[in-house]
Amino acid sequence: MIIDKLRLDGKFGIVTGASRGLGRSMAIGLAEAGADLAIISRGLPDLMEVAKEIEKIGRKVLPINADISNLKQANDMVDKVVTEFGKIDILVNNAGTTIRMKVEDFTEEAWDKVMAVNLKGAFFCAQAVGKVMIKQMSGKIINTASLLSAIGVPNAVAYAATKGGIAQITKCMAVEWAKYNINVNAIAPGYFRTPLTKPLQDDPIRSSQILSRIPMQRWGDPDDLKGIVVFLASEASNYVTGQIIFVDGGWMAG
Repeated sequence: MIIDKLRLDGKFGIVTGASRGLGRSMAIGLAEAGADLAIISRGLPDLMEVAKEIEKIGRKVLPINADISNLKQANDMVDKVVTEFGKIDILVNNAGTTIRMKVEDFTEEAWDKVMAVNLKGAFFCAQAVGKVMIKQMSGKIINTASLLSAIGVPNAVAYAATKGGIAQITKCMAVEWAKYNINVNAIAPGYFRTPLTKPLQDDPIRSSQILSRIPMQRWGDPDDLKGIVVFLASEASNYVTGQIIFVDGGWMAG
């Protein structure tokens, strides 16, 4: 039965950037489908609240306070998860940040900060988990890309550069690791109501421009990602790899 292939019972996963926004909803969605999880964030109080929600669902949860842009912390986190769960079936590589600034004003410090989390951190986190999955000869890696993997918008040059990089990392990993039965895909969200996009939501002119461009005429809700993340983490997607899947209310189709 196809519905059974969407179940994640007996699977162990990691969700980075899980304390709020898209990461929180994707973690809860995976737990609702049956997965036990390690949830990762630098925001420990919010992370503990997410852990409580997952426990209420009846799943095991391991909250870890870590900065994935720090390679030692990222590797230590992966080692801790393997020690706790014995394996890693799923990685949702979601931690991210942005700094909004005009191209001509963008500073080296701001550039390095966005690159460290969104690109360097995401790559080396996937690399560390990938080494575990290679030994297992199985795994599902789901990176978080963006509309900005494919388009440009004002005041987001570093973020767009990192998300374009995530799209290419996803494809390269998918090609290299297919022989190990590892699927690597990316979810590219459109405009969602999260703390990261609050400045855009609060700007009446920019918010109106965004809504006018979305065929479904609404911002995404973080729970709109639950279905796609469960699909990509499950056996139902076993022949899907190297794909960037836009979840955007129709933006890219317009």
